[in-house]
Amino acid sequence: MPETSVAHFYDELADDYHLIYADWDASIRRQGNALDRLIGRDNAAVLDCACGIGTQAIGLALRGHRVTGTDLSARAAARAAREAAHRNVPLRTAAADMRRLPFRHARFDTVVCADNSLPHLLTEQDVHAALVEMRRVLRPTGLLLLSTRPYDDLLRNRPTSTPPQVHQPADGGERTVTFQLWHWHEDGEHYDVEHFQLLPTGGEWRVKVRRTVYWALGHDRLAGLVADAGFADAEWRMPHETGFFQPLLVAHAGE
Repeated sequence: MPETSVAHFYDELADDYHLIYADWDASIRRQGNALDRLIGRDNAAVLDCACGIGTQAIGLALRGHRVTGTDLSARAAARAAREAAHRNVPLRTAAADMRRLPFRHARFDTVVCADNSLPHLLTEQDVHAALVEMRRVLRPTGLLLLSTRPYDDLLRNRPTSTPPQVHQPADGGERTVTFQLWHWHEDGEHYDVEHFQLLPTGGEWRVKVRRTVYWALGHDRLAGLVADAGFADAEWRMPHETGFFQPLLVAHAGE
């Protein structure tokens, strides 16, 4: 799958991405708090290398961290900067590929790659390239926080859809519905996603459909790739432990 198609998916989704949450501002605060507890220090220099429209980046900036956000989607990164400014928190953003990060060595205390972003990379070569870049920009013993869907469970069951998520505007306006259809490849690991949003328009429903591809990386396999990229002490932490909505792989840059 060409990398431009992933950028196109998120460029198209950027204006509507907040609608996948029941309450986006509450999710910003909750996810930022959970990641902040794992960082375990004040005023860290943080790179969110798949920042999207800023859910985790803004949450961490609200906790007082010095956050830089990059994303393959220029529209998403630009929206993240606007949303941060609207909330009066500093956030520098840029469009960048996580396989080619535009930062000097040892620039950050923590790198965040959350919300199932890494599995858009569909080969071991590309995943390795991204992880090596994340390690390169981390300071010695710096922290990696990487989250994916719970792929060990999903690989056992190979679901074909997700439950609908309903967004209810705070002003009592009309609801929006988001769900996905999944189409598994013959290899049993990669899957195509059709991302549906149902938007109310004057008593009718307008449907937006966007398409992308993921690689369902099991926990042991991804932990092995993280170790191969030079990280140490890789450990999976589950949502009931962290308060984060997805499993998190926590690792440190090797000396």
